[in-house]
Amino acid sequence: MSSKINQNSTLKDVLDLEEAEDVLRKYNLPCLSCPMAKFEIERLKLAEVCKMYQIDVKRLIQELNKKLPE
Repeated sequence: MSSKINQNSTLKDVLDLEEAEDVLRKYNLPCLSCPMAKFEIERLKLAEVCKMYQIDVKRLIQELNKKLPE
């Protein structure tokens, strides 16, 4: 991923980041283990997923962006 993660980033884009899965697990994001997510991962926006599971999207985005290579 060449640009910063934002609310409109897809789960696929986020998961392209090497350490993203660890961060998402910390927030208990169920999509990582959901078999149906594999079919929707390219369409699911980070903000939508956070809203569904009551995850603080701003805090999650900050933490994910810290993992981006400089």
